[in-house]
Amino acid sequence: MSQIYDRVALIGLGLIASSMFWAIKRAGLAGEVTGYARSLETRDTARKIGLCDRVCDTAAEAAKGADLVVLCVPVGVMSDVMVEIAPVLKPGATVSDVGSVKRHVIEAVQPHIPHGVHFVPAHPLAGTEHSGPESGFAELFDNRWTILVPIEGTPSEPVARLRALWEGMGANVEEMEADHHDLVLAVTSHAPHLIAYTMVGVADDLRRVTDSEVIKYSAAGFRDFTRIAASDPTMWRDVFLTNKDATLEILGRFTEELFALQRAIRTGDGDHLFDYFTRTRAIRRGIIEAGQDTDAPNFGRGKGAQ
Repeated sequence: MSQIYDRVALIGLGLIASSMFWAIKRAGLAGEVTGYARSLETRDTARKIGLCDRVCDTAAEAAKGADLVVLCVPVGVMSDVMVEIAPVLKPGATVSDVGSVKRHVIEAVQPHIPHGVHFVPAHPLAGTEHSGPESGFAELFDNRWTILVPIEGTPSEPVARLRALWEGMGANVEEMEADHHDLVLAVTSHAPHLIAYTMVGVADDLRRVTDSEVIKYSAAGFRDFTRIAASDPTMWRDVFLTNKDATLEILGRFTEELFALQRAIRTGDGDHLFDYFTRTRAIRRGIIEAGQDTDAPNFGRGKGAQ
């Protein structure tokens, strides 16, 4: 595929950023990719494994002269990072992000975007339970969705270029309004993560069950919960604090459904349970048929499946 940007800067070098680098290089989508991470240890690791063409010691150094700057840091610190890099952004550059929440990110970042620079929020719906610069792999985004959330008044050209980049990295791309994105993700990602953290916490609190028994007798359902609950705690803390309203709404609906199931179990209403499980099973089949999951660990991709 042809080159889309001369220089891309990745601020934050975890799973998503490292996967972006390998995917960009696989398809030849940028002439140079610079990178920055706050931790010296992370920067040293990135240099050691050849992650990014140039690893910089400040965010401003990485962003200077870039055509595209992607904020791959927790949503809680995006505003601070934006303040640091704003003075060095060149006219016509695009700033994007990979945050799981969009309304908060727009409110935190947009006020610091210099005149002549475009901000196009984005969210790749891809990941594993692993984190850090060594966790990335080029295939992470293949046939997964990336959502773009263009701000009203943004010219079409920077949006089209960013779409082309994500498609070049293997993703399917769709545009969505920020509040709708946050509600959808509360259903498909945020609430499930909170439930997983809670279920693992419940197991930990059951003093009748020793740690060795929880590990030894883990069935597939609990193993799935622990996989989800292994995700980065800083990122998920920020997600819940910045997508509070949508997450609480979905958790309220979840609680109502849970009470109905409790009542069915208590009263021995097998027909209700069977009908409910049949309906929800069909959703799982739909996810498989849409190509958004397989039976292979980590979607069967690259070194992330190891």
